[in-house]
Amino acid sequence: MKKKVLVFGSISGLIVTAFMVISTIVFMKNSNFEGSMVLGYASMLLAFSFIFVGIKQVRDKDNGGLITFGKAFKVGLFIALISSTFYVVTWLIEYYCFFPDFMDTYADHMIKQAEKSGATAAELNAQIKEMEGYKEMYKNPFWVIVMTYLEVLPIGLLATLVCALILKRKTPKQTPAAA
Repeated sequence: MKKKVLVFGSISGLIVTAFMVISTIVFMKNSNFEGSMVLGYASMLLAFSFIFVGIKQVRDKDNGGLITFGKAFKVGLFIALISSTFYVVTWLIEYYCFFPDFMDTYADHMIKQAEKSGATAAELNAQIKEMEGYKEMYKNPFWVIVMTYLEVLPIGLLATLVCALILKRKTPKQTPAAA
């Protein structure tokens, strides 16, 4: 089980990491947050499909076709944690080495979006205050890590829950009797 979790977690992590790098490059050239976000979340869904593959492999190859919800969830959770850790480490490298002004750029973008959408002065001030709070949090590496995990891990947990529900099997699969 450990080997499958490491293999599928690493594959998932490499996929989400590769797409993150591509997404960051696209953003840096075009300043397109929306396109980068769509690409990022699509890559997470693709990467987290390996949770399904990993749980199914453990069920079918290691457990004789049986797996409880709890064990399936545990396998998926570890795959999601490994993949999410790849994502967080990659973001830390990108942020601190290549994109240290990310939060300033992002805050400016969000404020401009609020202005374009016709936000009232009060709404605009609230948006500015919120962005200032995020910028302050991003000065502390701990909060950068937490916020980055919160970006990716909930999707992994949701995928884990769905996959564990789909793949759980307490009784052996019945094959039709030959006639």
